Order: sequence, then C-alpha cells, then structure tokens
Amino acid sequence: MSKLILLNKPFNVLSQFTDKGTEGSPRQTLSDYVDVPGVYAAGRLDKDSEGLLLLTDDGRLQDRIASPKHKMPKTYWVQVEGEPEDASLQLLRQGIGLKDGKTRPAKVRRIDEPKALWARTPPVRFRKSVPDCWLEITISEGRNRQVRRMTAAAGHPTLRLIRYSIGAWTLDGIASGQWKDVPPPA
Repeated sequence: MSKLILLNKPFNVLSQFTDKGTEGSPRQTLSDYVDVPGVYAAGRLDKDSEGLLLLTDDGRLQDRIASPKHKMPKTYWVQVEGEPEDASLQLLRQGIGLKDGKTRPAKVRRIDEPKALWARTPPVRFRKSVPDCWLEITISEGRNRQVRRMTAAAGHPTLRLIRYSIGAWTLDGIASGQWKDVPPPA
C-alpha cells in the first residue's frame, strides 16, 4: 500500500529533504518537519511560498499529481499588492503572456483574508500607503513561480502565496508545519 502525506509547508522551507545549497547556514528542509522514510515531494513549492505539499512513496502517484499532462488543478490564496480592477483579473482568467509563453486560463476571484490563516514568520511587510487584497487563483499547469509571475504581469505583485489545494486534497485542518497521512486514491 502506497503512502500519501499532506504537509502544510511553512514559509522559508525547501521542498526537499536535504539542502545542497552553498549558503553559509543550513536552510530548513522537509526533514525538519516529516520523519517518514521513503517519501518524496510530488511537485514543488518555492521556499518563499507556503501551504499544501503532497509527499508519496509511489512514483505513479507522484507523476499523476505533479505532471502537467494530467492538468491537476491547484488552488492558491494569493495576497497581492494593490486592488486589482476587473480588467486585471480578466487578463489572468483568459491566460496571460509570460516570457515562456501564454498561460492556460486561470480561475480567479477576490476573497476575504482566509479565516484559517496562520501568522507568517517573518510577517509580510505592511505599508499604509499601498493597499493589498487576497485572490483565489486556480491553475492547471505548474510552471516555475507561475502564480507570482502571473500576478506581476497583471500589475499586482504577490506579497504572500499559499497553496490551498491540489485536486481534491486541501489544507483544511492542517496547521503550518504539520502533516497527516491520508489514503491514496484508488
């Protein structure tokens, strides 16, 4: 029976179990949070992003989750600089041009700050003169830093990025830095 773990990856943690970086002090990795042998991340989540990361010991399941060919939807809670007009949101909804080509259309809507939100360390820098707002963005591809590049191209840089769900799996009931075992799909 294969394993599937849902981890709420904290900010500033690498999506790997070892740090092969050249920085002076070691960086936090998944091994600081998950002590389960034989599992590895199904996909990636940047060091400066937070939220749902799936870990498995099943290569086929890893491919089904991470490979763009399966188009598994991923939903993000995104705090952006400014208050996007409908035209900016429409750019994201129809697909926005990036250096590596136009993105697939995204589902985008404004949301209130998520109720289940945890404090981030360090906190997002607050500026009285620059408003911000939260968006929920669902994409079905996974280019490098895609959501951040999309919001920047729409004129609203990302301040905080939290992956809420991958397919039917969500962060619900999982605190930052915590994980839980779930049954793998049939």
